[in-house]
Amino acid sequence: MYVWLTFLVAGLCVLPAVLRTLCPYFTQDCAYMLKAALYGLRLELYKRRARFYSILDCFLDAVMKHPHKPFIHFMGETHTYSDVDRKSNKAAHALQKVAGLKEGDIVALFLGNEPCFIWIWLGLAKLGCSTALLNFNIRSKSLLHCFSCCGASVLIVAEELCSAVEEILPALKEKSISVYVLSDACSTDGIQGISEAIAQAPDKALSPSLRANVTCRSTALYIYTSGTTGLPKAATVTQERVWAASFIQGVSGVTSEDIFYINLPLYHSAGFLIGFTGCIERGNSFVLRRKFSASQFWDDCRRYNVTAMQYIGETMRYLCNTPKRDNDRDHKVKIAIGNGVRYDVWNEFLNRFGKIYVRELYAATEGNIGFINYTTKVGVVGRVNFLHKRFFPYSLIKFDIEKEEPVRNADGFCVPAAPGEPGLLIGKITIKSPFVGYAGNKQQTEKKRLRDVFVKGDLYFNSGDLLKIDDENFVYFHDRVGDTFRWKGENVATTEVADILSMVDCIEEANVYGVAVKGHEGRIGMAAIVLKEGKEFDGIDTSRVVVNYLPVYATPRFIRIQSSLELTGTFKMKKVKLVEEGFDPALIRDQLYFLDLAQKKYVALTQEIYNSLIAGDIKL
Repeated sequence: MYVWLTFLVAGLCVLPAVLRTLCPYFTQDCAYMLKAALYGLRLELYKRRARFYSILDCFLDAVMKHPHKPFIHFMGETHTYSDVDRKSNKAAHALQKVAGLKEGDIVALFLGNEPCFIWIWLGLAKLGCSTALLNFNIRSKSLLHCFSCCGASVLIVAEELCSAVEEILPALKEKSISVYVLSDACSTDGIQGISEAIAQAPDKALSPSLRANVTCRSTALYIYTSGTTGLPKAATVTQERVWAASFIQGVSGVTSEDIFYINLPLYHSAGFLIGFTGCIERGNSFVLRRKFSASQFWDDCRRYNVTAMQYIGETMRYLCNTPKRDNDRDHKVKIAIGNGVRYDVWNEFLNRFGKIYVRELYAATEGNIGFINYTTKVGVVGRVNFLHKRFFPYSLIKFDIEKEEPVRNADGFCVPAAPGEPGLLIGKITIKSPFVGYAGNKQQTEKKRLRDVFVKGDLYFNSGDLLKIDDENFVYFHDRVGDTFRWKGENVATTEVADILSMVDCIEEANVYGVAVKGHEGRIGMAAIVLKEGKEFDGIDTSRVVVNYLPVYATPRFIRIQSSLELTGTFKMKKVKLVEEGFDPALIRDQLYFLDLAQKKYVALTQEIYNSLIAGDIKL
């Protein structure tokens, strides 16, 4: 017995060392699964209450718990939890009285990153309204489309964005849409100032009965995303989904004592859900910026004692490209949450700015599957683990890039990708991992559903992304598929850009795609075009059209003139070869042009300009 007891004690002593050798990530896997399980249990308890406990209720509890705690730091001003609560009450009372808003109404917000975005949204939530978050970069046709597809009856706009709304005002008037601008008055017929009404409104609390019918399945938000094709689509974000996204801060190790830095747009799921609602869930403070500034980033972090930050791949690269300083590591940031950073930039960021836990994510606003890198391994978006796959079933399947469709076997079923092989990520659609789809767009919703995948009758969400899993069960993002590319942290639908190019007088048709540029994240816009018979390429007119109708991140910076566009057997435009060839004038015989924003025209792309672009001397 003594001998066996000795062996047992010895075995227990060496077990941690054995686990570290054979399963080096065992402890981290277990810690992540425990956290995820506890958050899942919390959400289930919220859903089972007699009245659903929403993220708004969480905010109201935080106000009672620590009313004087700073909630928002913005441009030298600080707004406490109590301040924001009172301001949101005033906004709710004013909108209820002036606009007649009530539970179930849909309101579109066309605002930049500023504190009033926060308290207006909270005010609308207190009335039981759903909110559409409009991208403040969009204009004209895209803006009208984004507003219309969500079914909103009211539009609230920032004063500096009024001119963009005036462009589509006749169409809004036809639909009897009420437009309110955040100013005291407005001289434009059809747009009413509401700031004075908000200022004069009472700040008393609103009755919960105004939102009595809000459940976990109710729509909280519409967030716009460019999917595989066409104009932006309004992804439906339920109250349950808001909670799930808000847990990411906690899973990443953020606590109530941390100060979070939001420099991403609030109209995106990253800034709004992970950033803003994540801070409500944690009960912490956050610093809000109008837009990202590489030169002021670390100064802000020092000024406000920031401990957790958000990023996209481009922001990390911009930070690494700033001049080195002696105080680069003089900050308190310990956690970075985001997505899209390259392996080399990731390493450079850590080497330069110190030990920061980078929590790289993979997720889609409308998707039902996501990953997070809870380890310190560089370059990955997550790990395969039993609990995650048990509750959110997913798979990687073989994908034919040329045909732009999943590979199916002789029986008509999809083929799983081999270990280490890039495959299309699909998530099984279940009650626990639903795919709600897009508002007012049944066709695009159905396109994202993949049927009869492994057995007859099963149903999966098509992410549109290629990922791969290595032999250690680490998950890597590989590439996007279909008619979408990503630039400056934004998804760009190629067909939308092609539609705008077709407005140019000299262009017959266009094939839009994204090309890689050395030293940059994502892919920048490029278009192969065919000119109308007898027409020459007009670089000035083309520049005028794309700049007026497209956000800067969607504007094609390169043009390639072709005599005809190559099509597939199913009459789709071929892109793969064009993407591979890029924009090097030394390798391409076709005429190439570059959009010179300073000259406001497309100029011939010379080898000199190309070399300057590759060297980083010309800013993109």
